[in-house]
Amino acid sequence: MQEFTKIERINPKVKPGDERVNNFDEIYEIYSEEEAGTQADRCIQCGNPYCSSTGCPLSNNIPQWLKYIAEKDLELAFEISNETSPFPEILGRICPQDRLCEGACTLDDGFGAITIGSIEVSITEKGFEKGMKPEYPGITSDKKVAIIGSGPAGISCATFLLRAGIKPVIFEKADKAGGLLTYGIPGFKLEKEVVDKRMDQLYQAGLEINLNTEIGKDVSFEKLKEEYDAIFIGIGAMEGRLLNYEGYSANNVFMAVPFLTNIQKKIFDQQYDKKYSVKGKNVMVIGGGDTAMDCVRTSIRENATSVRCVYRRDEENMPGSAKEVQSAKEEGVEFIWQMQPKGFVADDRGYIIGVKFIKTKLMPSPEGGRMQVIEEEGTEEIKYADVIILALGFNNEKLTFLEENNIKTNKWNAIEVTDKCETNVEGVFAGGDGSRGADLVVNAALDGREAAFAIMDYIYENENKENKARSFPG
Repeated sequence: MQEFTKIERINPKVKPGDERVNNFDEIYEIYSEEEAGTQADRCIQCGNPYCSSTGCPLSNNIPQWLKYIAEKDLELAFEISNETSPFPEILGRICPQDRLCEGACTLDDGFGAITIGSIEVSITEKGFEKGMKPEYPGITSDKKVAIIGSGPAGISCATFLLRAGIKPVIFEKADKAGGLLTYGIPGFKLEKEVVDKRMDQLYQAGLEINLNTEIGKDVSFEKLKEEYDAIFIGIGAMEGRLLNYEGYSANNVFMAVPFLTNIQKKIFDQQYDKKYSVKGKNVMVIGGGDTAMDCVRTSIRENATSVRCVYRRDEENMPGSAKEVQSAKEEGVEFIWQMQPKGFVADDRGYIIGVKFIKTKLMPSPEGGRMQVIEEEGTEEIKYADVIILALGFNNEKLTFLEENNIKTNKWNAIEVTDKCETNVEGVFAGGDGSRGADLVVNAALDGREAAFAIMDYIYENENKENKARSFPG
């Protein structure tokens, strides 16, 4: 270990931009075991590993699995990597490591951080190739837990319940499992076979899933309370934020999630809404996060004539991953910085032809923290496009079944929970974007894990109460 002065940081090989835009395949190759071990050998095994303690929301045992893969012990590295994480091969692909574990790496200041995410992917994928799987005991309990939503939080909760021998039953309103992982994140970042492989392992371990099943419509929440020992709500936050400006209702103004979902349905060869086709069109995406990058990079692959991304701050202050921005540039996306939308422009037929913008400048905020955006008077202009895609973040949808069952939500419609993911209703837990608001997948995975532990405690406490009542009736 500690070979950082002799071995430089080398990222996985990436396909050339002109090659990768022709399909939705992942753009990065997976390290071989030898490559992963060599890169892991750079780790200095800190006494206080910030990558794990402050950088990783899951507090994964990163130095430990780096140590064992460097020592060519794939089996032990695999076990440790999968111990705290429900799906390391997924998070290694999609986490913004530059802002999390790698950003907290001691070597990030001067030597180049350990390529933690890429090594994480390699460990699990190479383990899978050799027949390794996380261990599950089978269903050993007579207790059942209902999980609403099969996104990252729901899958994580199911994973840790299965490890305890408790049967999870997922209710998913879509026709495929995975939520955001399936319909929200494009294949060039996360191929769907990766999600399917992890789901298949959970099915084999005892997971049951009901697809095309919406709570409050196909199955009542009251029925879940009657038939299950606990409930976890992992519904996500998928309602796109609007720009309530003149001309917003013009044709060819799309929200990010419906756009990405319909393109993925097209790839799955399912029925999809053809209005979302951008082939041969000039596309403008407004926003600066990873969802905006997903939209511009998807548009490129869908053969748009041109693709521009407009953001009201500068590149340094973008919320999206620097790696995603660089990939978008390589693939032909044009970026326009420091422009704030002020209204939409449509033609006489009601079709969008452009957006009114005003230039901005960034000023220090009086409260500190993020720079504030100031509009520059007299700088208005129209930028023309055939399709506008809004990727401005997400809100929590107001759901009837929450209100009908007195489950408390805040003013943003997010479910209120304790630090143990408990709602105000006994036996009902929640986590992920449904309680946090739109956030990182790794934080949803954390909530699912912690909720599973809290559910276990709740079930066992109730079981003990029942046993005592039977032992001492009256």
